Amino acid sequence: MQKRTPRRTSIRRLFGTIFAAAVVVGSVAVAPQAAQGQAAEVKTAEQVFKNITQLKGTPADQLTPAMQFIASSLGVECGFCHVQGKPEADDKPQKKTARDMMAMQASINKDSFRGQRQVTCYSCHRGSARPVNMPPVLESDAPAHAAPATAPPAGAASTVDSIVEKYVTAVGGADAIKRVTSRVMKGSIVAGGNETPIEVITKAPNKRVSITHNASGESFTAFDGTAGWMGSTGRPARDMSPAESGASSLDAEFALALRLKEIFPQLRRGRPEEIGGVQCDTLNGSGPGRPAVRLYFDSKSGLLVRMVRYAETPLGRIPTQIDYADYRDVDGVKVAFRWTLARPNGRFTIQIAEAKANVPVEDAKFAKPASEVK
Repeated sequence: MQKRTPRRTSIRRLFGTIFAAAVVVGSVAVAPQAAQGQAAEVKTAEQVFKNITQLKGTPADQLTPAMQFIASSLGVECGFCHVQGKPEADDKPQKKTARDMMAMQASINKDSFRGQRQVTCYSCHRGSARPVNMPPVLESDAPAHAAPATAPPAGAASTVDSIVEKYVTAVGGADAIKRVTSRVMKGSIVAGGNETPIEVITKAPNKRVSITHNASGESFTAFDGTAGWMGSTGRPARDMSPAESGASSLDAEFALALRLKEIFPQLRRGRPEEIGGVQCDTLNGSGPGRPAVRLYFDSKSGLLVRMVRYAETPLGRIPTQIDYADYRDVDGVKVAFRWTLARPNGRFTIQIAEAKANVPVEDAKFAKPASEVK
């Protein structure tokens, strides 16, 4: 198949985005380690899929994200390399080329970057099926390069502790945060121009379920405090993979401000950055069972304005960016009423209309349906 047409791309992204919405109100990502509390047998790609040659030894649940990384980097769809209905077939020369390119990437990183993954498909392709090998000509009188970022205001550099403490204070303070143990939010999710009702129910310390009310029924994405699951009307629920649970567990953190340093034992300060004219302090975090993240805090208010999670694949990282806005007071705690999630293959926005705190919520609300428990 040829490169994506605009119509096919929009349809594909719409379905992918709606699926992503259900998951990253519990986000799908590929974490480098299994989520805490989950112990599952890890099968390799060649044990689950047919005709695997270049990515042997890769965990099976990382193969699809690796293919998504290639598709996003080249601006193509699966059919560019694969025969429809027979993904294991070697009929298309593009598939052989892709294997050669994966081997080349691995060799470059091994020989030139001490095994660190510095060169990826995107390094050369930049969204084009053919590698980009020369700079483009100017199409306007505007400068060829963006103006350099302005230096942050003079003064003492923020520390990890001061950034976290300012965040806690901005949200409402530790005492106010601890007084709230549950929250029920209702609103809508906007994806591909379509608006769908959604509920997000959370309970301390780390339980969460989102319910999307589609025309054909309801879809559920949940984290029960230990593991994640997904389901929809008329279809059996399924367990999330350890990788998916790792990301969903982060979304389920009820009091993120109080738990940042516990969740991310390796939390370090990054360079200040500007987002939409707002100067931000940044923190980089990593921890067992969690995707690596970069957190952006408004340097004036202290509130979290952006989180970027990095999903590891054998070929490169896939970023998931969540922007938080429209903070409102709910029983003494500031809560973001709007968040926008963006990935290389789509984006969506959730706008909350109402939120109630300390609503009684039974733990059964977050449990996988009994009939589907294995």
